[in-house]
Amino acid sequence: MGGAGSLLHREALSEYQELTFLSKQEILLAYKRFSELLPKEQRDNACSLRVPKSRILTLPELRANPFQHRICRVFSTSEDGDDSMSFEDFLDMLSAFSDSATPEIKSHYAFRIFDFDEDGTLSRKDLEKLVNCLTGQGEEVSLSNAEMEQLIENILEESDIDKDGTINLSEFQHVVSRSPDFVSSFKIVL
Repeated sequence: MGGAGSLLHREALSEYQELTFLSKQEILLAYKRFSELLPKEQRDNACSLRVPKSRILTLPELRANPFQHRICRVFSTSEDGDDSMSFEDFLDMLSAFSDSATPEIKSHYAFRIFDFDEDGTLSRKDLEKLVNCLTGQGEEVSLSNAEMEQLIENILEESDIDKDGTINLSEFQHVVSRSPDFVSSFKIVL
């Protein structure tokens, strides 16, 4: 671990700790894990490089996550649209999923992940994609059209406070605030 510490300047480490919900030890471990996703000859420059999405998805915490592609999309700042991640993107992702992140932060990012069309609301199409991700779309257990429609109706009935047919961020956060299990299930462990 000393190697990772020597490659992260003290000032950067302190700044990362100030800007995230991660401890210094978690940041150093994150740096180690991030740099290991790069080819050996590039690891000394990990803070200035981007890791391709394909390498990020090899992390065990994301490999089995049904929202793995959306997570990369939401946390990537890549201007190329390739969902690659910088070290700071990686830290932001780990911070949002950490036990120390606030329920508001967790629900904000969950909302963005579930907003598949990125229009700022969870529409019927977003909810259908969400249900398909959670139930393993395309596998033996798939919902009939009628079951899917009923489930979406139930979700909207419970969540759509202003009755506009979509769920906005504040409506989502209201529903999540009544579900204490949500916060504990929304995490990636270092």
